[in-house]
Amino acid sequence: MKKEVREQLENKHKKQLIDVKFTITLTLVAFLLSVSLSFLSDIAMKDVSLLVGFLVIILFIGIAIIFDTIGVAVTAADEAPFHAMSSKRVKGAKMAVKLKKNAEKTSTFCCDVIGDVCGVISGAAGVAVASKMSEVLNMSLLVSGLVVTGFIAAFTIGGKSIEKPIAINNGNKILYEFAKILSIFSKN
Repeated sequence: MKKEVREQLENKHKKQLIDVKFTITLTLVAFLLSVSLSFLSDIAMKDVSLLVGFLVIILFIGIAIIFDTIGVAVTAADEAPFHAMSSKRVKGAKMAVKLKKNAEKTSTFCCDVIGDVCGVISGAAGVAVASKMSEVLNMSLLVSGLVVTGFIAAFTIGGKSIEKPIAINNGNKILYEFAKILSIFSKN
């Protein structure tokens, strides 16, 4: 009995260790995504109208909210139904099991990498929109910057506040739909 308890504790300890390779890879991916998308955003946002600028910001906020929803749903989902579906060869079930077994990595990628990179990009786009807003509406850059920053923060926080209970209460369904989409691109 003592040996079983010791093995369980060791296995639990192994699961809690930080995956350094994964962390370094995520850090590099986040850096490269942020730099490249910020660069593209800066180039694309120079000559856009105020309306298009706000639409771009809303697009990036929406992407952040969608991926945050997926990250929370994967964490909240129950793995058991996907094993049953996988045994019946239901499309996407095997991918759902894989995502759930790696919930901490899936959640980190969705919420932190994609979500935070979109936050950075919406902020970069916000600078261009604030500048354009200052020009078009003849207001100080400080005021336009505050308005745009407030807009980005409010819509990001408000959107994530709405999605979290939905993701928690519908984790299995959201995970399954996401897994079906990913399974299209998977060889297995």
